[in-house]
Amino acid sequence: MAALKGRNLLSLADLTTDEITHLLAIAAQIKSGEINPQCPQKILGLVFKKASTRTRVSFSAAMYKLGGQVIDLNANLTQIGRGEPTADTARVLDRYLDVLAIRTYEQAEVEAFAHHAQIPVINALTDLEHPCQILADLLTVQEEFGSCEGLTMTYLGDGNNVAHSLILGCALVGMNVRVATPLSYEPDAAILEKAKAISQGRSEVVITNDPKAGLEGSHVLYTDVWASMGQEDFADTRIPVFEPYRINQAALELADPKVIVLHCLPAHRGEEITEEVMEGDRSRIWNQAENRMHAQQALLAEVLGAT
Repeated sequence: MAALKGRNLLSLADLTTDEITHLLAIAAQIKSGEINPQCPQKILGLVFKKASTRTRVSFSAAMYKLGGQVIDLNANLTQIGRGEPTADTARVLDRYLDVLAIRTYEQAEVEAFAHHAQIPVINALTDLEHPCQILADLLTVQEEFGSCEGLTMTYLGDGNNVAHSLILGCALVGMNVRVATPLSYEPDAAILEKAKAISQGRSEVVITNDPKAGLEGSHVLYTDVWASMGQEDFADTRIPVFEPYRINQAALELADPKVIVLHCLPAHRGEEITEEVMEGDRSRIWNQAENRMHAQQALLAEVLGAT
């Protein structure tokens, strides 16, 4: 899709329904071996201020599979870690790289990079959104059910960056989404309004503090750790608040008989999800993790104009 060439992905709201549908189709074709896009001589830069396993490795593997190269710009080993202005760093990296993926704290930082650089800038996670994770999640749902449209996904836990991007992603593909959180941990109201505008009535967005109401008849159950990066000091105090939102066998029994379970990882087994469910026959967590690579390979190929 030529419209994606040279584009940034800072939020899933940057995409249209046709564009995300196209990306998911390309990712599926790459995974099946039907197509093998190549970006020889292209260089991906990674600027990661937050720790990462899946995002770092999946982006690197995706770029290598495209025939390109990766430069991992560890903030502690570059002038970024010494406080060089974002505008200066962005304008320099723009002269060296072909695409840049950034994992950081503030959404404003990836937006600043995108403003000052001409190359495509990809949000590899901020405190507000995690768009590339959700591309993989939707690909996993599509593999299981054939389509996302008309299904219901339930997210249980903290209304965090993953929840925000799930809400937007589901709105784009016509999938109902329920977010069940404790009181005062609901998703950002601006994200909800944006999702409703994107959906145009094609899907329903429900926010509830009642986990059972969110579970009933759901096709996909999704969770994340109860304390995200930077919130570790509050993890112990959060556990009793979030316990009713744990995905366990009882939760599965309230959902659709063909329900699948997703988790963006890393997981705290026994907290937000039980060992039994994580290793059970309804879990698609490992397929989901693999699909990070395929979805990002599709995204990189598209923004670099290789398809």
